[in-house]
Amino acid sequence: MKPARPHALIAAVLALSAWLGGCAGTPTPDWQINAGSALQRMQQALLQGNDRVATNEYQRARAEVASTGRPDLAARVELLRCAAWTASLQFGACEGFARLRLDAGPPELAYAAYLRGRMEPDQRGLLPPAQQALAVPPRTEAEQLAALQKTGDPLARLLAASLWLQAGQAAPAAIALAVDTASEQGWRRPLLAWLAVQQRRARDAGDIAEANRIGRRIELVLQGREG
Repeated sequence: MKPARPHALIAAVLALSAWLGGCAGTPTPDWQINAGSALQRMQQALLQGNDRVATNEYQRARAEVASTGRPDLAARVELLRCAAWTASLQFGACEGFARLRLDAGPPELAYAAYLRGRMEPDQRGLLPPAQQALAVPPRTEAEQLAALQKTGDPLARLLAASLWLQAGQAAPAAIALAVDTASEQGWRRPLLAWLAVQQRRARDAGDIAEANRIGRRIELVLQGREG
């Protein structure tokens, strides 16, 4: 895996725009392009630990979507924001979505349920394609690793692994791939969270040398953040 290249980021923006309500074969409205770009920058900033930029881009995205007067689209902005936090192992209620829940549609309710680990089987088909493929954790470690490697979306990979971990079903190989994914993307926030999981497991297993090695990686990431 390699860090996302410019054309990959463009594809990600288009994917976000599409989830905000675009239709293939029709001109894309300016608000949708602007909101998709802002959401992409928001997610990147959150994952990199730059909360100031993340907040600014979130506000831009909300303003663009507000011009449509559609609460279901505003709900999607909130869910995409919460997805970045969940991928960083920061679980909890998606408060922004909760305020819009009454006017949310089935796709938004399905995504919210997915983020909470409470999705019903019949909601799976309502998720974006990247989440549909990873909504149910495979049983074996090899199958988990193969499923995560198959997706080209690093955020979807981290999000799935985080939800598997929350459910107590993430295999060591899935955790290791989550660490590698965050590392290769330069996403400090999830990297620190996943390294902490690895370090705790090493300590529980009595592997002090491994725990110390992981600790040195954590210190290096923290030094970079401080710089």
